[in-house]
Amino acid sequence: MSRKETTHFGYRQVPLHEKARRVASVFDSVAGRYDLMNDLMSAGLHRAWKRLAINQALLRRGHEVLDLAGGTGDLASLALRRVGDKGRVVLSDINGSMLSRGRDRLLDEGWSGNIDFVRCNAEALPFPDRSFDRVTIGFGLRNVTHKSAALAEMRRILRPGGRAMILEFSHLYVPALKPLYDLYSFRVLPWMGSVVAGDSESYRYLAESIRMHPDAPTLARMMSDVGFEDCDYTPLTAGVAAIHVGQVY
Repeated sequence: MSRKETTHFGYRQVPLHEKARRVASVFDSVAGRYDLMNDLMSAGLHRAWKRLAINQALLRRGHEVLDLAGGTGDLASLALRRVGDKGRVVLSDINGSMLSRGRDRLLDEGWSGNIDFVRCNAEALPFPDRSFDRVTIGFGLRNVTHKSAALAEMRRILRPGGRAMILEFSHLYVPALKPLYDLYSFRVLPWMGSVVAGDSESYRYLAESIRMHPDAPTLARMMSDVGFEDCDYTPLTAGVAAIHVGQVY
């Protein structure tokens, strides 16, 4: 099998058609403890990152928003507060287990009239061109097999004046922190996953997938290549994560 027919799953090369299944298995395994593990492994920092990301999405009342790979609904919940009862948020995810938890969480919060739930693949969105004012994705793009295809789909479904916001893990820009970060990523996270979620391998994949994801300048160029304009990014916490934005005119 040639390299063109394979892709990375963490540090391993797997057949292209297998990556989606393997990623699905990861999230089926961790869905029940996903929010708890996010709080533990980031010491709650992911919540601050998500608030900053939503601020950069520049949401307005009445906006229609697609939250891709929305999982348990953190970004969707924040977006609903911004768009108001005249707006609409679509929470989407390719993984049924994660989407179910997100749906339950948002309905428990009292959202119903302006929230929809759609299971779909970010590489082939089931929405017409120019359907949304904003598209957001938090910590999901690195799990997509064909990232450029997903970015192009995000561009396609945005209206003129639309904006994409991508919150994703990135690459440290402080070299002195790298040994400590690697120790935490490859030793502490799998141990924590084993103790809390009963799954060390999924959190080892998390650490590996972060290293395989494009760095911030590369992702900004990828967004530009599919037609986004004014592409920019904001590093967070020494580059552990980054907020990317791109505009449609």
